[in-house]
Amino acid sequence: MQIAVSADRAGQYQGDAVVVGVLQKSLLAGPAAEVNAALQGLLGQLLDAGEIRGRPGEVTILHTQGRLPAARVAVVGLGEVAQFDLFVLRRAFSTAVRQLRDRGCRRVGLALFPDAPFPLRAEPVVRALVEAAYVGLYRGDECKTEAGLPPELDELTVLGLAEGEVDSARAIAEAARHAGEATNYARLLVNLPANEVTPARLAQEASEIAAETGLALRVLELGELQRLGLGALLAVGQGSANAPRLIVLEHRRGQPDRPVLAFIGKGITFDSGGISLKPPADMHLMKGDMAGAAAVLAAMRAVARRQLPLTLLGLIPAAENLPSATAFRPGDVVHTYGGKTVEIISTDAEGRMILADALAYARELGATHLVDVATLTGACIIALGHVAAAVLGVDNELVEAVLEAGDQAGERLWRLPLFPEYRRQLDSKVADLKNVGGRPAGAITGALFLKEFVGDVSWAHLDIAGAAFAESDQPHQAEGGTGAGTRTLLALAERFSGGLP
Repeated sequence: MQIAVSADRAGQYQGDAVVVGVLQKSLLAGPAAEVNAALQGLLGQLLDAGEIRGRPGEVTILHTQGRLPAARVAVVGLGEVAQFDLFVLRRAFSTAVRQLRDRGCRRVGLALFPDAPFPLRAEPVVRALVEAAYVGLYRGDECKTEAGLPPELDELTVLGLAEGEVDSARAIAEAARHAGEATNYARLLVNLPANEVTPARLAQEASEIAAETGLALRVLELGELQRLGLGALLAVGQGSANAPRLIVLEHRRGQPDRPVLAFIGKGITFDSGGISLKPPADMHLMKGDMAGAAAVLAAMRAVARRQLPLTLLGLIPAAENLPSATAFRPGDVVHTYGGKTVEIISTDAEGRMILADALAYARELGATHLVDVATLTGACIIALGHVAAAVLGVDNELVEAVLEAGDQAGERLWRLPLFPEYRRQLDSKVADLKNVGGRPAGAITGALFLKEFVGDVSWAHLDIAGAAFAESDQPHQAEGGTGAGTRTLLALAERFSGGLP
């Protein structure tokens, strides 16, 4: 899909459709007012009649009958002024683009909202619109064989820029294109079945990314994992015929005296719970327990394609957690790569185990800032539902940078505390710590477990358990993987490289 930016107004766009936004309980403004005039007051009539209400994500598609160069106008609701933000804008335009594609449109223009009754800078809006289009256009049907689906868009143009903004907006749109493609690549990996996406397949994906972009790659396989003593990763993977891997990608374009950022993604390619077997009802969704790994792979590929000037490491501990005669058991004591011993209370708390070894290994590679992303705890879903991911960490500056990156990327994040009083829940009588701390504050104690392996290095943790998978089709996105965390990691890499705002 070709991405373009233009100073043309909505009424000048000569494509299949142009999208304009309207606010709820508000007069027509900006591009919507221009379109309304060209259509001889039709939008105003529909607003007065209540057929267009401006509710968030509401889409009304009108044929222009030659009164505008574009064949159609999609009027999308942006909600009330007091509740409007870029999150609302993203979902609204994502919904509109998705509907237009499904109606056979190939060339679509997205009109900015320059006359809104609130501050609205062009650059973040351009980013939001382009990324939103990619979110909406992804189908999530990779394993289907049926034909006859509407073709994808050929062209997406952001309209209404001031003449002096076009050049800078073009760079923003290009960065947003990379972010959108990365998000959908992560979604692809999450949606593919676990019989295809094994630890070996993740390593193969990393190899192809390295070959394409020039990233340095090292894959630690079974023998080397045993030799180095990555006991936690080995324990989790020992119940499966698909051997574990530790995948390490390196992007070294930063100055020697600059921070070394590391992204670590949980790569459990299928999680049965192991001996602590999960209930069968939704176990098929556990193919998505490698969503953190998918986000890291996608972010690393996008960073390398853009050649951002920073030193960035991407580590993916990958394993399949299955019950078998060789699986690790509740009551086992595992020796981790970081040197600490862990009493296994539940084999279904496997993600923190593989991350523990990867975090310790990233420190040895010289990382000064660690950010892990993982579908870590069901407790996070209880706390935040499927709307937001949790952020926890020991470095307030890094945590704030992650929160700001999430805001820029259109991903809702919420900070949870790491009060020391919670740590006693992990106390063990037979080992340095237990791998679970009971039901209370499960997302917090999961993060506190990881904290044991970061030493004095700056660290932040993203628990994307609730945000990583949409269990039903939604107006703005298809059912399945959401790519959660991908755009946040990319925006954070931009900040570390001193890149785009």
